[in-house]
Amino acid sequence: MSSSTPYYVKGSQMSVRVNGFVGWLARHGLSFAGSAELSVRGRKSGTLQRIPVNPLSHDGGQYLVSARGLSQWVRNMRVAGGGELRVGRSVSRFTAVELPDAEKLPVLRSYLAKWGWQVKQYFPGVTAASSDEELLAAAADHPVFRITVGK
Repeated sequence: MSSSTPYYVKGSQMSVRVNGFVGWLARHGLSFAGSAELSVRGRKSGTLQRIPVNPLSHDGGQYLVSARGLSQWVRNMRVAGGGELRVGRSVSRFTAVELPDAEKLPVLRSYLAKWGWQVKQYFPGVTAASSDEELLAAAADHPVFRITVGK
């Protein structure tokens, strides 16, 4: 999938509505299958931008994966270097470090094992059971951040 044009899949009107509802649920304390609401400071506006995400715990670490590719939250996260995850009144502030493609393989495999049913349309031809080579080929299209929750 990688090319000179960054990979990004814009949400349909229906997926935007569903994401809005999932974000509303998370804001009100109801996590849909482990989802949370991500707040990250806008790189241009400086205001908090909110979007539902699927945080992943893997091998003792916590990660955020952008299934849709180079989305606005990814661009904002690269500048902000962190944000907040919210489920109801529980808010976790974190810092974020983007992983290089070579380190994404086990995280992507774990992410697809857990969330593949929900994000398969953004990973065409790739599943948790795909070969290492297939996953590595998709890695450049899906930014991954290791997050560290502040104490």
